Amino acid sequence: MLQYKQKTKDDPHVYAVADLAFNEMLQDGINQSIIISGESGAGKTETAKIAMQYLAALGGASGMESEVLQTNVILEALGNAKTSRNHNSSRFGKLIEIHFSETGKMCGAKIQTFLLEKSRVVQRAQGERSYHIFYQLCSGAPPLLKKKLSLKSANDYTYLKQSNCLRIDGVDDSKMFTVLVDALDTIQISKEDQMKLFSMLAAVLWMGNISFSVVDTENHVEVVSNEGLATAAKLLGCTSNQLVTAMSTRKIRAGNDSIVKKLTLTQAIDARDALAKSIYAHLFDWIVEQINHSLGMGRQCTWRSISILDIYGFECFNKNGFEQFCINYANERLQQHFNRHLFKLQQEEYLEDGIDWAPVKFVDNTDCLSLFEKKPLGLLSLLDEESTFPKATDLSFANKLKQQLSANSCFKGEQEGAFKICHYAGEVTYDTSGFLEKNRDSLHSESIQLLSSCKCELPKHFASVMVADSQNKSSQSWHSVVDTQKQSVVTKFKVQLFKLMQQLESTTPHFIRCIQPNGKQRPRLFEHDLFLHQLKCCGVLEVVRISRTGYPTRMTHQQFAERYGFLLLRSIASQDPLSVSIAVLQQLNIPPEMYQVGYTKLFFRTGQVAALENAKRKMLHGTLCIQKHFRGLHFRQGYQGLKKGAMTFQSFIRGERARIHFDNVIKRWRAAVLIQKYTRRRIAATMFNDQLKHIILLQSVMRGCLARTKYKCLQNEMESKVSHNKVQGDMRKNISESRVCHEMNGRYPHQPVITKLENRISKAEAALRDKDEENVMLKQQLEQYERKWSEYEAKMKSMEEAWKRQLSSLQLSLVAAKKSLVSDDVASRAARSDFTPAHAQYDSEDTLSTGTHTPEVIESRHHNHHPEAKVSAGNSDRRVNAVNHLAKEFEDRRQVFEDDAGFLVAVKSGQVGSNMNPDEELRKLKDRFATWKKDYKSRLKETKFNLQKVGTHDEKTRKRWWGKKSSK
Repeated sequence: MLQYKQKTKDDPHVYAVADLAFNEMLQDGINQSIIISGESGAGKTETAKIAMQYLAALGGASGMESEVLQTNVILEALGNAKTSRNHNSSRFGKLIEIHFSETGKMCGAKIQTFLLEKSRVVQRAQGERSYHIFYQLCSGAPPLLKKKLSLKSANDYTYLKQSNCLRIDGVDDSKMFTVLVDALDTIQISKEDQMKLFSMLAAVLWMGNISFSVVDTENHVEVVSNEGLATAAKLLGCTSNQLVTAMSTRKIRAGNDSIVKKLTLTQAIDARDALAKSIYAHLFDWIVEQINHSLGMGRQCTWRSISILDIYGFECFNKNGFEQFCINYANERLQQHFNRHLFKLQQEEYLEDGIDWAPVKFVDNTDCLSLFEKKPLGLLSLLDEESTFPKATDLSFANKLKQQLSANSCFKGEQEGAFKICHYAGEVTYDTSGFLEKNRDSLHSESIQLLSSCKCELPKHFASVMVADSQNKSSQSWHSVVDTQKQSVVTKFKVQLFKLMQQLESTTPHFIRCIQPNGKQRPRLFEHDLFLHQLKCCGVLEVVRISRTGYPTRMTHQQFAERYGFLLLRSIASQDPLSVSIAVLQQLNIPPEMYQVGYTKLFFRTGQVAALENAKRKMLHGTLCIQKHFRGLHFRQGYQGLKKGAMTFQSFIRGERARIHFDNVIKRWRAAVLIQKYTRRRIAATMFNDQLKHIILLQSVMRGCLARTKYKCLQNEMESKVSHNKVQGDMRKNISESRVCHEMNGRYPHQPVITKLENRISKAEAALRDKDEENVMLKQQLEQYERKWSEYEAKMKSMEEAWKRQLSSLQLSLVAAKKSLVSDDVASRAARSDFTPAHAQYDSEDTLSTGTHTPEVIESRHHNHHPEAKVSAGNSDRRVNAVNHLAKEFEDRRQVFEDDAGFLVAVKSGQVGSNMNPDEELRKLKDRFATWKKDYKSRLKETKFNLQKVGTHDEKTRKRWWGKKSSK
């Protein structure tokens, strides 16, 4: 395939024909057609698939080619069957019209079908099969689908097993069913529509299992209620009674009344088979409509098309019937089209254009076509006429043919209702059995009413199509539909055939003849006699003779000059197309015997156009090379310039963006620093104030708690002492009173009373001893607490001493800072005192009045008259404020630390109740003190440095002032 696409191989092949048709479509803008013909079993279907594959490869990359190729799988399953001469024989004709866009991309397709062999559904010859789809469905359907459709094996169906051929050697029907389902999915036929298709196929199979029983002597029948009847009714969506009525009775109209008549056995079987054939034929047309709908999605961008005709080939069996009659008639018409284009038109064109030409004789089939189509005494006319008579039979039809056509040389009458026709491919004997019934193809009103009353959608659709075909007026009743029968089969087929010929005449034809190598269906076996017979009958030998002696390639002067005029190396005086064409032929050294110049066209023998195309290809290749290098240089130079400019522009843009970004980063950084500064200051101040408040609050609470605890302890001690003294006084008073009473009365208390008093005394003494023991234990505990307290006091004293030493060092530093500040202030005031009296002399003539001036006035005057002194005084005030602030902070922190230490001592001694750990709090206090001390020292050093700096500045100021003063 790649070799033919790249033009590296030009041997005769299907690829070469398809490539020629594709190129002519693109160059000339004319629709093309590829007509594939030959006898049955010669390989027409496979040739059509090969041509479609090549066209799909040429016009691929649109996504439509896979769908177009998958249509072959579907059409072969529903329209092909095994015959005695071919395992995959097409039992229908098809024209596949493939649409292309202006760029040569495949954008859609349309399929037309002709004369499906419906009778193969219900009967066929021994050793043949029905359509492949039935066997594939029975073998490959999944279990769920089989259960839903009540499917069984193919051997269980009467329609399939009657020919005693259920399998084809080397073919797996189960796998083919899987391929079919994949093809349906590719064509985008929904699962719902697929289920409808399989349901109707199963219904046709089950209808073949419906049987009849004779009920009377007149051979009237009734339908046997069996599995076939129930399943077929269920799949069609009707009741069993409705199906029984349609198959066993007929309604006959007598005036305004209708009479129900029972059918005989033969009539019932014919009614059943007619319904099955009608359902399958309409199902086939429906699936073709679905395929065309799917493939027609991209036709809005259609430009031109290539049509591939794959129609049934010429057939000649031992017994030939109505189907072979129609098939061979179609082949006669195609042979006439072949002869017309390759013989008649070509030779007529030679003579009209003044070419020296000797006519070639060929086998003309005009007489045979006249036998079929002549009116009113042609085969088709006589068949239609006899079909209209109700009492006509096949034998009467055969006798009429003998009477009317015996004078025609192509017709021969035979015995027992047979006749013989002399076709272009040989004589064929036809048996007229079934001709009239098959030509009528009638379906009674009961069957149409049955389909219209079904619940399923497809039977209703089929009924509506039947009504539309029979009568355009939808208002007519079902009985009127039967009375006004539709066209006969041969008439409708003739109309389709004439439309097909008109469509092919509007295209440029390309012919492919398929030759059957042998009659045994074996590879690599050639039967010479059969081979030669086909070559003679098909006119291939005459075509070869014309191709060798004639001029198959023709081109007008204008077309030749436009196509090859640029090959001239120098210009000629006359620029008319004929002169240019002759000059090109002379320059390329084309021999004069290989072409002829006509009045309007140039005629070339085989192979000369290839030489012209080769020279044209070389010239174009050289031109393209020059253009390629020039354009490459031009675009490289332009690219380099654009690249340089772009890089310069990018450098400026990136630099400016970097600078802007850097400025934004700097601004954001400064803003962030400023925000952080104020935020941190605010946070620090807030934290310090919060901590200070919390500490003061904690100290006040602790001090209050300690004071209240101490007060309660003292109060309890006082109350216990008072109560003890009171008890002792009462006891002594009572004893003395009792003694005085007894002495006065001259008698002593009774013994029990004394005993009771003694017991009370002993108890009091025991209680006193217990209290003494408790006092001893409390004293011991107190001594322990005092020892611990002394140890803790020693620690606290050592800590206080350390704090005092540190605080004293800080105080010394602070005192030194104050002294330095005082000395600076004294020096500055001494400096001011040097010039203050001089100004005071102007205040009053009395020298004593100077003492009445306030220091503020003097200082303000000094500042007003001497700004340098004013600056010095301001610096002095700032130094004093800084030192005072440090001193105040020192005193505050010292007080805080002393309070905290005192509170911890109280907690440690037990004077204050608290859950805190005094040792842990003491450690934390030491850490806080160390941190504050470090910070305070750093700030003290910074203050001293600032004071020294300010002092140096003041000194410089005084020097400058003194220098000015002395110079005055």
